[in-house]
Amino acid sequence: MAHGDMASRARAMISSLRHRGPDDADTWADAEAGIALGHSRLAVLDLSDNGRQPMDSSSGRYVIAFNGEIYNHLSLREQLERDGMRQVPWRGHSDTETLLAGIEAWGLEGTLKKSIGMFALALWDRQERVLCLARDRLGEKPLYYGFQKGTFFFASELKAIKAYPLFEGQIDRDAIALQLRLGYIPAPYSIYKDIKKLLPGCFLKIYRGGNTQSEDLVPYWSLDEVIKSGIDAPFAGSDEEAIQSLNNLLRDSVHQQMVADVPLGAFLSGGVDSTAIVALMQSQSSRRVKTFSIGYNEAGYNEAEYAKAVAQHLGTDHTELYVSSRQALDVIPLLPALFDEPFSDASQIPTFLISEMTRKHVTVSLSGDAGDELFGGYNRYLGTQRWWDKIESIPLWARHLASFGLSSLKPAAWDRIGRAVALFPQLGGRGLNLGNKVTKLAGVLEVDDSTSLYRHFISHWPQPDKVVINGYAPPAVATSNLPGLGSVVEQMMALDTLSYLPDDILVKVDRAAMGVSLETRVPMLDHRIVEFAWRLPLHMKIRNGQGKWILRQVLYKYVPKELIERPKMGFGVPIDSWLRGPLRDWAESLLDESRLRREGFFNPWPIRQKWIEHLSGQRNWQYQLWNVLMFQTWFEEQSR
Repeated sequence: MAHGDMASRARAMISSLRHRGPDDADTWADAEAGIALGHSRLAVLDLSDNGRQPMDSSSGRYVIAFNGEIYNHLSLREQLERDGMRQVPWRGHSDTETLLAGIEAWGLEGTLKKSIGMFALALWDRQERVLCLARDRLGEKPLYYGFQKGTFFFASELKAIKAYPLFEGQIDRDAIALQLRLGYIPAPYSIYKDIKKLLPGCFLKIYRGGNTQSEDLVPYWSLDEVIKSGIDAPFAGSDEEAIQSLNNLLRDSVHQQMVADVPLGAFLSGGVDSTAIVALMQSQSSRRVKTFSIGYNEAGYNEAEYAKAVAQHLGTDHTELYVSSRQALDVIPLLPALFDEPFSDASQIPTFLISEMTRKHVTVSLSGDAGDELFGGYNRYLGTQRWWDKIESIPLWARHLASFGLSSLKPAAWDRIGRAVALFPQLGGRGLNLGNKVTKLAGVLEVDDSTSLYRHFISHWPQPDKVVINGYAPPAVATSNLPGLGSVVEQMMALDTLSYLPDDILVKVDRAAMGVSLETRVPMLDHRIVEFAWRLPLHMKIRNGQGKWILRQVLYKYVPKELIERPKMGFGVPIDSWLRGPLRDWAESLLDESRLRREGFFNPWPIRQKWIEHLSGQRNWQYQLWNVLMFQTWFEEQSR
């Protein structure tokens, strides 16, 4: 392919990503080698032309397109200079230039191991004629790749790959089954066949020879190994020593992540995680930190008042936005283009709205994500442990028999029994919605082990193959067993950190924020903190029935306990009531039986049954229905 053709195709792909980098865009191509790189830039460090990409190394051997931040790049520069490995003057002060210098001195793997940051990158080695793709340890930054019709392509988002003229967009029905089960499509899968997500903590080497291609996937950091080694060699110090160590690590991570040549702020919900990050920011800043929160008028969903109280105590420059139902509903048509594949974590809506507001004031925002996974914060951890403690001693055959017996009556029949029981106060009068409770109990009794119990709780559609026509959920980390972990809670925390965190939480934040050209940073995902968290014994994370014990102790150094302690609220929206109200017509059109049959992806019967039950108010099927609706609205967008 001619140089001009390659460059123009790269420009077309990059133009679809201007929301991720509105400040500059450029391409580089080598027609003889058959490669082109493109980069769309959100300028955060070194706003001059010295930070432009794709960037050549000083020797000319390497060319890089890099998305993200290397937070310790200044110390890496010092190490290069101290060890005499940098012989030429620096062109500017970007972390991209630091990466290239490190790669020339230590190689790609050595440099990645020394780097603290979030990133996705493509590196072309002119000498060896090898292309390398790399992704950060925890999967903060996305990277898709695939090989079709003799062409290998890659990008931060699927929309750029779809912009390539030879792209074949064959939908993977197995991926739909995963999305129905989990609410997201986990790596390495994507919604399209032959298109993968690069696994976190890995780099991929691509060798080309004629029309053939070989790939070598190399892990440079393994969360699995970190988890196992942490449990095998736990932290042996006192509570106070552990608290001080975590405080020091968090302070250093926050300090590094506050470096930017553009305005910077933080999301603040008023919960433990975001408050900890903001408190550490403000304690290290001579200026008032800019903080942002979002509120609702619906009871049970509004955390803005708590965030405001925290902001007043810490003295931040606080901005809040109260969102009407109409504003939130108006985000829904944007979701297919924003996420590029079916994604059904409904907190995507408020995440987009707070990102949109925040971008009006700053270019970079820090968040408190990952506290729940690392320090045992989710309510489901304790809930699953309690259930397992109750049923573990019951023989498996007895559990299965009881499950079969409970399932022999339909939920409607149990509801009738429940209503009859409710008429007799002497029996307790608590039989309402009995069908829903019995169904849940039958599902719990059916599981074989603690991991199966966790899988039961996280599966929106436990048997998606019965809903997706010719679709079978393939093996995924979230539904696998992790041998060698001592407790149910540690199993769940490990699985969440390996899958739910990178494939749901971080996807949600990245696409929502970068959709409005806002860079987000997650200080708790500094790999040093992750490694330390997995060395901590469980009693330092969950104590007296409460999660995030050690993180709370760090936070109490900066914020009074009474400002923080309240029931966990989450970052949700009232999807259940919206589906019965303002979203009813929209949902009905997408879930229409004839339409489902015509499109041919779903068996209509189980979907229609849940839709009818949800509308009646008998059951709350918001998660199951939202998964289907997010596929339907995505598919509708693709069909235009």
